Amino acid sequence: MISVIIPSHNRARMLAAALASVFAQTRRPDEILVVDDGSSDETPELLTRMQKEAPCPLLVLRQDNRGAAAARNAAIVRARGDLLCFLDSDDRWEKRKLALQEQAMEQAPDHLVSHTREIWYRRGKRVNQKKKHEPPGGEIFAACLRMCVVGMSTVMVRSGLFERYGLFDESLVCCEDYDLWLRVACRERFLLVPEALTIKDGGRPDQLSVLHRQGMDRYRIRALVKLLDSGVLHPAQMRLAVAELERKCTIYGRGCMKHGKEQEGRHYLALTDEVRRRLGLKEE
Repeated sequence: MISVIIPSHNRARMLAAALASVFAQTRRPDEILVVDDGSSDETPELLTRMQKEAPCPLLVLRQDNRGAAAARNAAIVRARGDLLCFLDSDDRWEKRKLALQEQAMEQAPDHLVSHTREIWYRRGKRVNQKKKHEPPGGEIFAACLRMCVVGMSTVMVRSGLFERYGLFDESLVCCEDYDLWLRVACRERFLLVPEALTIKDGGRPDQLSVLHRQGMDRYRIRALVKLLDSGVLHPAQMRLAVAELERKCTIYGRGCMKHGKEQEGRHYLALTDEVRRRLGLKEE
């Protein structure tokens, strides 16, 4: 079984397009779970209407606005599928996405997670991705450290992944995907389906990456510190993670100092040494 999970908050128009792309799949999902994360627009009416049009069971979960991580978690624990796919409400899929990705997962039974390439639009115009945004496959831990290289709307995971590595961290208002994929990538290989099967629309002021752009590295730093403190990293991985933590803390700390946030800046500039001391690591 394939379960599709879609969290949404006040995006009725885009949610309709996202659902339409799921309905059009050549391999139809076995269930769709939409989490209405406290919407105050016409999302409830839209979902009632689209439940009647859905080619498979469409379960609507409603909750107070708690963020994307909590919304996805609410659906994960309710999903019945062996394979779980995630689609953000402002993204869409090419019609062969589920079919090709399911086939790839069947041919690689040792992989817990796969992801695809993306097609990017910004304000309605297609844009080319930079080389650093090309999704990697295989052992991707080192690539995951700098930024999130696994698009949330591209993944298909076996349900056992969450039993092994836990759910999304609901304390993170953004970068919860960065946090999860780091936890997974330090132990698992990622299967790349090398086709552009996911369509992303960007450049809007309501996106989390825009709303939290000025402070996103704070959440990545939290994720790195948590990972280092967990004790799961091999020595080589720990060295890479500490180096990236230092890079992020230096950039963010200096930015704070430049903008008059001296106390916050000093905290981040001293954080890497504090983590080293806590873990018994020597400064390199």
